[in-house]
Amino acid sequence: MANRLKNEHSPYLQQHANNPVDWYPWGDEAFEKAKKENKAIFLSIGYSSCHWCHVMEEESFEDIPTAEILNKNFISIKVDREERPDIDKHFQAVYQLMNSTSGGWPTSIFLTQELKPFYSATYIPDEPKYGMMSFSSLLEVISDKYKNEKPLLTQKADEVLGFLKPKNDKIEATKLDLSIIDRFTNHAKQLFDNIDGGFNKAPKFPQSSILNLLLDIHRITNDKDTLDMALSSLSAMARGGLRDLVDGGFCRYSTDDLWLVPHFEKMTYDNALLSEVYLKAYHATGDKFYKDISFETIDFMIDYMSEDSLFYSASDADTEGVEGKYFVYSYDEVVQAFTKASIPSHDIQALLNSLNITKDGNFESQNIIRLNDAKDTDIPHFKNAIKILQKIRKDRIYPFIDKKIIVSWNAMMIKSIFRASRVDSSYLKGAIQSLDNLLDSMYINSQLYHSTLIGKKPKIKAFLEDYAYLIETLVEAYQTTLDERYLVIATKLTNSAIEQYFDNGRWKFSRGEFETDADIYDSSYSSSLAIMLSGLMSISSLVDVVYKKFVFKTLEIYSYDVMRQPLSTPSMSRMIIRYLKDDIIIKAKEKKLKPHTKDLDNLPHPFSLLRNDTNDGFMLCNSSACFGQEKDFDGVLDVLSKR
Repeated sequence: MANRLKNEHSPYLQQHANNPVDWYPWGDEAFEKAKKENKAIFLSIGYSSCHWCHVMEEESFEDIPTAEILNKNFISIKVDREERPDIDKHFQAVYQLMNSTSGGWPTSIFLTQELKPFYSATYIPDEPKYGMMSFSSLLEVISDKYKNEKPLLTQKADEVLGFLKPKNDKIEATKLDLSIIDRFTNHAKQLFDNIDGGFNKAPKFPQSSILNLLLDIHRITNDKDTLDMALSSLSAMARGGLRDLVDGGFCRYSTDDLWLVPHFEKMTYDNALLSEVYLKAYHATGDKFYKDISFETIDFMIDYMSEDSLFYSASDADTEGVEGKYFVYSYDEVVQAFTKASIPSHDIQALLNSLNITKDGNFESQNIIRLNDAKDTDIPHFKNAIKILQKIRKDRIYPFIDKKIIVSWNAMMIKSIFRASRVDSSYLKGAIQSLDNLLDSMYINSQLYHSTLIGKKPKIKAFLEDYAYLIETLVEAYQTTLDERYLVIATKLTNSAIEQYFDNGRWKFSRGEFETDADIYDSSYSSSLAIMLSGLMSISSLVDVVYKKFVFKTLEIYSYDVMRQPLSTPSMSRMIIRYLKDDIIIKAKEKKLKPHTKDLDNLPHPFSLLRNDTNDGFMLCNSSACFGQEKDFDGVLDVLSKR
């Protein structure tokens, strides 16, 4: 019998609609019932492509005896963290305070009926292990304590909430200067994996924002080491495993140092940001290899993860309850398929060697397709082999796709497609269609919304990240098309974001039910605060220089933390460098350096550098006019010096 989640839009909540647990969505009905029955609340936060969320569901939420304990003693609430990032952000902060470590998913929080948190965990096993008691035993203990020691639990919860909102508004500002470049670069070199690329050890994440800034710094300084770190990482990630060589696209992260065994879910934001970084690497090197991977990633998202020109949020790691089942191959099935396709036997062995397919396998006796050198695809029958591997997959069940349309993640993807369209104009029509559809669906009567399903009316209003990423994409669309409609909407959204989220130099991620602060640190993707500053810088150049005041005030407040930890805040570090670009231009001219001509960020306001229609030259423009074509950066400097 279905529970109350059956009426929710979220695909993740729908996954739990038939659990024996009497789940409630987040809302007044659950809160009022908890008060009426004097019960604690069990809050479970997850998302559809989360492997350990599925494990806990199978072990506990589908287990009838466990469900009976929950239904008798608790009011159980399910939240999709992608649908409600404000709730997730608040309770991740709660978890971190309680446990002195960062959280994860599923997030398991126990609250009083007044919504005060008194216990927190992530995944909780169904039997004692990992130094934890079983979930059912924990439920019994908490239920007993809530009945007999509620005042003590409430006191502890109040202490947590007190720490969560400190009264100290002291600002530690420091000078913003270009020393941030050396600090960032030196720290990156210390953590760089010289053998396999990337930073730190497993689990390894793509860390697109670090790679993005390394490529920018190379353009500014011509430091070969920064370029080498970025290219080495991008090449290593492309070999196979993290990158799906068969269907295309990148998985969420690698469980090993080699980028071989991924956590198999694919997220829209990873593929959007990586396609942009690979394209930037192509511009930095002229190497077609990076462009091809960028386009392959975009094509994967269009072919597998889109509908009505809008992009779904994620695909799952599991198929039929088995992680990676869709993605991996047995030795015998590949040999049989290659033989059936009439590939000569000696060429089959060469293909198996090249694709790292063995009898023993490289992942739980199965094989993840992987190249020894991602650039070396000049192998007999290689393209045919990939098609054969794709055909094998077509007979399998595709991983579950979460079909939520999230504004910020769609904006990231659309921005990457606009950038691709400057290299290959065939992408332009699709980029325009996607952006227009996103605006039609999610920007209604001057109100921006956060997420919905295609064909459904959105209900959840936008957060700072939705404004920030959409503004940046609208600016990108304007710079590509010179359609002023996009600039007008970007300016309106900028004004709205300032009105809602700007607070004397600080920014909020969300207001209302949960007022949360915007982060300066990059996590899964660039901080919404940094992207908002990027949009403000662009609007100040294209519309009105007054917007730059908001940028300065923000950078001043966060200057100490960013200048001290630039590698942890690469997107904010990039904004400091961009803010100081006047100094960079002067130093470049003095030293006769040539920053990359395709960089849109290395020019002082109120100018922007736009490609012409033939892609063989550049136009220097401000908000009202363009001033002719230049072939190189020195030509741009000459024009600037005359104005």
